[in-house]
Amino acid sequence: MAGKSFDTIVIGAGPGGYVAAIRAAQLGQKVAIVEREHLGGICLNWGCIPTKALLRSAEVFHLMHRAKEFGLSADKINYDLPAIVKRSRGVAAQLSGGIGHLMKKNKVTVVMGEATIPAKGKVSVKTEKGTEELTAKNIVLATGARARELPGLEADGDLVWTYRHALNPPRMPKKLLVIGSGAIGIEFASFFNTLGADTTVVEVMDRVLPVEDAEISAFAKKSFVKQGMKIMEKAMVKQLDRAKGKVTAHIEVGGKVEKQEFDTVISAVGIVGNVEGLGLEALGVKIDRTHVVTDAHCRTGVDGLYAIGDIAGAPWLAHKASHEGVMVAELIAGLHAHPVKPESIPGCTYCHPQVASVGLSEAKAKEQGYDIKVGRFPFIGNGKAIAMGDPEGMIKTIFDAKTGELLGAHMVGPEVTEMIQGYVVGKALETTEEELMHTVFPHPTISESMHEAVLDAYDRVIHM
Repeated sequence: MAGKSFDTIVIGAGPGGYVAAIRAAQLGQKVAIVEREHLGGICLNWGCIPTKALLRSAEVFHLMHRAKEFGLSADKINYDLPAIVKRSRGVAAQLSGGIGHLMKKNKVTVVMGEATIPAKGKVSVKTEKGTEELTAKNIVLATGARARELPGLEADGDLVWTYRHALNPPRMPKKLLVIGSGAIGIEFASFFNTLGADTTVVEVMDRVLPVEDAEISAFAKKSFVKQGMKIMEKAMVKQLDRAKGKVTAHIEVGGKVEKQEFDTVISAVGIVGNVEGLGLEALGVKIDRTHVVTDAHCRTGVDGLYAIGDIAGAPWLAHKASHEGVMVAELIAGLHAHPVKPESIPGCTYCHPQVASVGLSEAKAKEQGYDIKVGRFPFIGNGKAIAMGDPEGMIKTIFDAKTGELLGAHMVGPEVTEMIQGYVVGKALETTEEELMHTVFPHPTISESMHEAVLDAYDRVIHM
């Protein structure tokens, strides 16, 4: 390989790494990116993107069953799981190929292999052809994370699955147990439940989707239960007894252990950072619970070494990783770069109904000592939602009563993952209730509910 010295080497080509590489190249740097598996990382290949393709199939299937309500007829409605999976894999492959094209276009050198950092400014890559030694003044760690495995609940790909097995399932589960109700757990529960699996979700915290506002969690739970899911909160799977074609789960709930039988278990109990085998400890990098400790600018404390995305800690979101990638590339280029503020990062969950939020929940705002005003608007008061036949949902806004600053926004219902961005832009512009009230929302759209939820916080709601 000609010219093995670079300005910046990025390790990991997920949504943090490849974006960092592109931005660094745009700023005139000579860049190499090292990836051991697929360009696009987990997000594109085994995460965000293929799951959305699966969920879209489930959504269409669900709507086909409701054809009659819309004056349509559909007979013999069925699905072909291998075909659904094939479509999902095709979507992932198309996008992964697109990243390869972007790397070429931006003249980023791609090295496929396993990286270690033997010393400051040096990266050694084990490739199919042998070992490549690269040097750079700056190294960006973007190695991501993998599924956390709890002792006794490890995946085997047959009876017990991680997200990876669930994306390419060996069969359709009949009786499914999902352990963990964060975004990953709830999205798979939603997918398989819609296709007809008898689905139980076990969550150790006191509510499903525990990072969301409590009111939104409660609303979502009601919807899930109505769809036939069984939800067990403040519950813990203590052990799994595996036999041929079945798993007996010992679930502790309310101080008692009950046994239930399933044919499939999906474990979605969080993630651990990919920090092993890189040589980080020897370099003096601080690691806390499998995540690299960094400052607000993603610096590790080792000169010229940065860490972005999942490996650098929560929130574990692709868009957070991408923004950190841009920030680090700009920092390296000597530009003034703004740290990514956690309260400005939206979260989206693509279950049915969808859930989306940004900023502080009501409980967090109170905890932080704010005097607050809270507005709510149900989609049943929105013309477009009723016309779509999807009026189940609500929007909740939280304002600082003293300054009118928008502190948080929380939504559950149709298309909320697309709408949350309105509030995200508002927060970035440090908007107040007055500006949001003066904003004209188009009619008829579900987004009008965003306006009404603001008006409601100030007792000015119109359609309720």
